[in-house]
Amino acid sequence: MTGESEQVHVDQKRPFLLSGCKVEDGFGTMLVTGVGVNTEWGQLMAAISDDNAEETPLQVRLNGVATFVGKVGLVVAVLVLIILIIFYFVGHKSGANNSGKFKAGETSASDAVNSVVDAFAIAVTIIVVAVPEGLPLAVTLTLAYSMKKMMVDRALVRRLSACETMGGATAICSDKTGTLTLNQMTVVKAWVAGEFRSPVDDLRSAGNEVLSLLLEGLAQNSIGSVYIPQDSDKEPEVTGSPTEKAVLNWGLKIGMDFQSVKSLSKVLHVETFNSTKKRAGVAVRVASTGKVHAHWKGAAEILLHECDTMLTVDNSQVSIEESSRNDLLRTIELMAAESLRCIAFAYREVLEEEVPKSDELLEEWKIPESHLCLIALVGIKDPCRPGVPDAVALCQAAGIKVRMVTGDNIITAKAIAVECGILQDGVAVEGATFRAYTDEERKRELPMISVMARSSPSDKLLMVKSLREMGHVVAVTGDGTNDAPALHEADIGLAMGIQGTEVAKDSSDIIILDDRFSSVVKVVRWGRSVYSNIQKFIQFQLTVNVAALTINFVAAVSSGDVPLTAVQLLWVNLIMDTLGALALATEPPTDDLMCKPPIHRNDPLISYVMWRNILGQALYQVIVLLTLQFRGKELMKLHGPNADGISGTVIFNSFVLCQLFNEVNARKPEKWNIFEGFFNNTLFMAVLVITLVLQIIIVEFLNKFASTVQLNWQQWLICIFIGFMSWPIGLLLKLIPVSRKQRTNTDCIREA
Repeated sequence: MTGESEQVHVDQKRPFLLSGCKVEDGFGTMLVTGVGVNTEWGQLMAAISDDNAEETPLQVRLNGVATFVGKVGLVVAVLVLIILIIFYFVGHKSGANNSGKFKAGETSASDAVNSVVDAFAIAVTIIVVAVPEGLPLAVTLTLAYSMKKMMVDRALVRRLSACETMGGATAICSDKTGTLTLNQMTVVKAWVAGEFRSPVDDLRSAGNEVLSLLLEGLAQNSIGSVYIPQDSDKEPEVTGSPTEKAVLNWGLKIGMDFQSVKSLSKVLHVETFNSTKKRAGVAVRVASTGKVHAHWKGAAEILLHECDTMLTVDNSQVSIEESSRNDLLRTIELMAAESLRCIAFAYREVLEEEVPKSDELLEEWKIPESHLCLIALVGIKDPCRPGVPDAVALCQAAGIKVRMVTGDNIITAKAIAVECGILQDGVAVEGATFRAYTDEERKRELPMISVMARSSPSDKLLMVKSLREMGHVVAVTGDGTNDAPALHEADIGLAMGIQGTEVAKDSSDIIILDDRFSSVVKVVRWGRSVYSNIQKFIQFQLTVNVAALTINFVAAVSSGDVPLTAVQLLWVNLIMDTLGALALATEPPTDDLMCKPPIHRNDPLISYVMWRNILGQALYQVIVLLTLQFRGKELMKLHGPNADGISGTVIFNSFVLCQLFNEVNARKPEKWNIFEGFFNNTLFMAVLVITLVLQIIIVEFLNKFASTVQLNWQQWLICIFIGFMSWPIGLLLKLIPVSRKQRTNTDCIREA
């Protein structure tokens, strides 16, 4: 229930047995006090089944933008409709199908109705252009693209919207065991025969007798086992408790042949590990000499108390004087300070007369446990996963607070947190302390808490709920069933694919397939890329919206004519929504995304930088195209019956080319070099080429359908020049300073 492999002692002070747990040792009478939802397991399952059905932060923002733009478009469309109808009936504007101006009593009813329907069609088209129906497409495209690419980075997305939510994460609550650590207890320090040695070194230099006794104790005084596969390329399979596996793996590293060592002696009697004595013992008879050895393994400070002598490198036994005992105790304390579990190995030779002769007496025999000879001390720990400190540093540089939430004791938790880089300027608390806080105290203390130890599933859930109430977007990583409620409650639940239980995976939004915390950072990077791509698309779309609405509205009010027809506006809408979404939604993530602060829940979707670019580009397009609308024929020196058609086609063509060039601008809203990575995105280039080819076809060949006329090469050059000017205009706009919450790459690298 805590997610830790350590056994929990149950006695009269802590009498409760929890449903779903196993009794490892002991006896007693049990009284059932709760079943079903009234058990800890039942409450855990109930917490998982509650569906909060909340919208993601991005969905909330998108709904706001879409509603606002839609309302503005509706107002403009209604005004344009009213103005066009009034202008038609007062004789200020010609009717549809070249029916001329309205004259009371002369114009037929069908011409009048057709003219009103024509005005209505333009108004509806304006609404169609204004309503950002491409937003859902852009969001779905970028999420699906990111989801596919995240599989390469070993992350399986179970809920599509989790991709973008991860980009706004401001806090990550991570489990320790199996997520930040390997969940593989390992010997990292070894004191053998009077001196420290590397845990991976061959110990033949320590003396043959020392090595023989140590390996005998490792192999025989163990409930674990070692299986050597026939395939020499495969690693040996070690089974047993985490501590047993650590000790046996160390034995293999220092040259132990498990089966061979076990065959050299016969087990006479075993005393299994006892939580009171904190040691395990075995008595063996050596086949070659017939001698009986009693081996003990257990808590170092307790076993040291029973030792009178210790082995040295010359295979002799020396008495442990007071000064030597103090040195050994200091060694044990230093290991404990480094959060190492210190285990001692000791033995003694048992006289033949002390060994019972019959099997019945042997079963009741107590193996001698005093006057022992110390062989070795080892320090065991669950090591930090490779890459975790770097990944934590990247998160912190990106403005994401990483917290460790574990069921382990506070000393071990703090040591691992320091090693991972989590506990730098924060504090560590226990679950009981955090639980006892009032709501006000919890909100006051929570920003400083970096580690919560001895936590129950409900404590982790409480932390997640508190962080969310404070406005944080919370990601939770975990692998155990005990993590399931917090995984379910969090904005993003990240379960481990290898160590994770099925319950944890079912409660998660994303499964980290390689169990590496560094993969979590990649998920954040992709999440931020999703958000960034959607912002790029919105900037591109709103520029078109503002320009098209303004041009049509101003032209309608001033002259009663709109320069962009219904078909032309629908083509622009297709460029803007479908093709634009396809191009901008598939932009790959860049390294500088992790140098920006996270996007908080209350931050606007459209930033000041985006407004600067939108309004600047839209203003340029409005000025140029309205100038062409009112003075275009004079400036281009157009005469004859085709002058109006050419002028209208140049306006339409220039408007579309402005969007094409501005689409490249939208790739890099803040950077000077808009071509960075341009040629690496083949889909983006393909969309631009396809759009240009279709525009040429519409202008040159679909004249009747699109109300266009063919243009000569000089007129095409004018259109291309007007579109091209979007690039220098974009550079000039970036000279305008705006308020933005972003750090430089130098700051980011310095922090990382």
